[in-house]
Amino acid sequence: MRCRKIGENFQDIQEKLDFEHLRMTKEYLMAKLDEKIRNCHKCRLHKTRVNAVPGEGPVDAKIMICGQAPGRTEDVLGRPFTGVSGTFLNKLLRLIKISRESLFITSSLKCFPPNNRPPKSDELKICRHYLEEQIKIINPKIIIALGNSAIQTLLNKKSLISLIHGEPREKNGIIIFPTFHPAAAMRFPKIRILIKEDFKKFKDILKKFNLI
Repeated sequence: MRCRKIGENFQDIQEKLDFEHLRMTKEYLMAKLDEKIRNCHKCRLHKTRVNAVPGEGPVDAKIMICGQAPGRTEDVLGRPFTGVSGTFLNKLLRLIKISRESLFITSSLKCFPPNNRPPKSDELKICRHYLEEQIKIINPKIIIALGNSAIQTLLNKKSLISLIHGEPREKNGIIIFPTFHPAAAMRFPKIRILIKEDFKKFKDILKKFNLI
């Protein structure tokens, strides 16, 4: 019995070491990717941005949130969802009792489009590989896609959010959960109701897959 206990303890230690090594590897890869994003000059947006916004959160997060593009506040601070949309997103997360700190949060575009205009298709195409690399490193179980640009990038096709919101999709073994962007919810009361309903559905999905 004593030998088996020692063996079990050794196995536990080895698993912890393997997990820690994996996490450190992911942190290193993400840091290198962040550096590439912050110094990226591949599209026109580098000429007008203040800061590129790679994203933030645990590198082993089970849940990712992908928005459209940084806003003016995000451009200044270099962090995602720190403006008014971020405040509304935080309220939605509190509504379903999910900690923002447990999520990795980013956007389809990593730079602020001038005058907060919608992303252009060539910008999304150029920037897509950064998001794909982030997903590869993190390997999340589920991604919340906020708005049409995020859905287009993640599913690689155009879909109207009004038609598919709250209906999970699966791609490459990852669940994509589409819903409206918080900015739209703040402007339109009807969308505000729908996005809250979607987040409640999202919580049910998390329970179904034992993610909370």
